[in-house]
Amino acid sequence: MATLRVESLRKEFDNGRIVAVDDLSLDVADGEFVTVVGPSGCGKSTTLRMLAGLEQPTAGSIYIDGEEVTDVHARDRDVAMVFQNYALYPHKTVRQNMAFGLRMSTDLSADERDEKVRETASMMDIEELLDDKPGELSGGQKQRVALGRAIVRDPDVFLFDEPLSNLDAKLRTTMRTEIQRLQEELGTTSIYVTHDQEEAMTMGDRIAILDGGVLQQTGRPKHVYRNPANEFVGTFVGSPAMNMLDVDVTVDGDRVHLTNGDRFTYTLGGDTARQVASADLSAARLGIRPENVTVDRDPDDDDIEAVVEVVEPVGSDNYLYLDLGETFIARVAADVEPTWGDTVGVQFAESDVHLFDTDGTSVLSEGYPDDQRSPSATSPSRARSTPE
Repeated sequence: MATLRVESLRKEFDNGRIVAVDDLSLDVADGEFVTVVGPSGCGKSTTLRMLAGLEQPTAGSIYIDGEEVTDVHARDRDVAMVFQNYALYPHKTVRQNMAFGLRMSTDLSADERDEKVRETASMMDIEELLDDKPGELSGGQKQRVALGRAIVRDPDVFLFDEPLSNLDAKLRTTMRTEIQRLQEELGTTSIYVTHDQEEAMTMGDRIAILDGGVLQQTGRPKHVYRNPANEFVGTFVGSPAMNMLDVDVTVDGDRVHLTNGDRFTYTLGGDTARQVASADLSAARLGIRPENVTVDRDPDDDDIEAVVEVVEPVGSDNYLYLDLGETFIARVAADVEPTWGDTVGVQFAESDVHLFDTDGTSVLSEGYPDDQRSPSATSPSRARSTPE
């Protein structure tokens, strides 16, 4: 096991006209599992390839267990990478695929390599597949072989590049649990890249969010969810996405009024009002997560009135799409079933309010010791990035 440290990492393409990763710094503790998530083209796979030694950084440094490896060839770094497309040799058996890395990077004898392969195959429950070739395997079996090939090397660092993307939903859930079990058992430092925020939130000790090559925020998943550093993180993390509304901000003594045209005025008090007042805003973006919205079929004077546009049943919940000038989503219990065109009352607690400056920076986020933010990660607009 080992620590991993990245300092001011940058990757340019096309003679600097495209910036794929911009000033990325990240510390990963010994044995920590960090998930990296972001939209397509945000630079997460490019980052992983630089950590693996498959791409050379334009600038910055990479350290494994305190030793700089920025210019070290991929085969000489003690890392193992699991790819999205499995990357198995089709003409080799499972046994040969798993032993290949050991043969290339160690001086173990053939018998010693075979013993390690059999031990790892037993751990992955693929012993009966050792003499099969990849063309005879299902997608889930191929992914187990790919994981086993990485595990058998006993590396300092595991790198996972969207390893479950090619699997169906049920198998993806099974393999996600399997990877978490292996992480608990092996305790290897791991970086897991995914576009699936549910994977990122449920698997990682910490989560790192990228956009346009810029690190937006890192922290414990629940902390990032509850305290997004900026509007991009707030709307990217969570499903359905956070509702966003433009509001004017008026300070009135110890209260702050948030006004959305002639539709509603929402009043803040106490510490929340003091934080907003100290930010000296005249306009802001109000964010409310759909699951924090309460809907009343019979609105009263204290409610925000909205018209029902769509009712979308999703099993245990209903998603209500409401007209508040912009579409506003409420996630409610399945027995809350207004009909199209109904006027309903909308409520939400002050503790669930997120407020962002017009440049996208959060006004109300708390800071925690494990919460890292890039100084430049304050606006949703980012440098151009290359597709992953």
